[in-house]
Amino acid sequence: MKPGTRLKSAACDTEVMVIRCGDGTIECGGAPMGEAKPAEAAALSAEHVNGTLMGKRYVDADSKFELLCVKPGKGSLSVDGVALVTKDAKPLPASD
Repeated sequence: MKPGTRLKSAACDTEVMVIRCGDGTIECGGAPMGEAKPAEAAALSAEHVNGTLMGKRYVDADSKFELLCVKPGKGSLSVDGVALVTKDAKPLPASD
């Protein structure tokens, strides 16, 4: 998978754009994400229902993965079952 790839959730409405990608399976709502929406929706996992927010970047602990949410949904993002967290914004420099 390369940066710029758009992935769609099989379990909810979430869509993300890949910014940075390592080895592993990107999941949303407990189901693997793909470039095409499946004909039949997967079940939303009870452990992965925190939701996604549009415009937010999601990263893993090692910063190997970075995803930009372009369409929000009910499922939460993870890589191989490990939850991703929102990336904090960089503070602006003080202008004294």
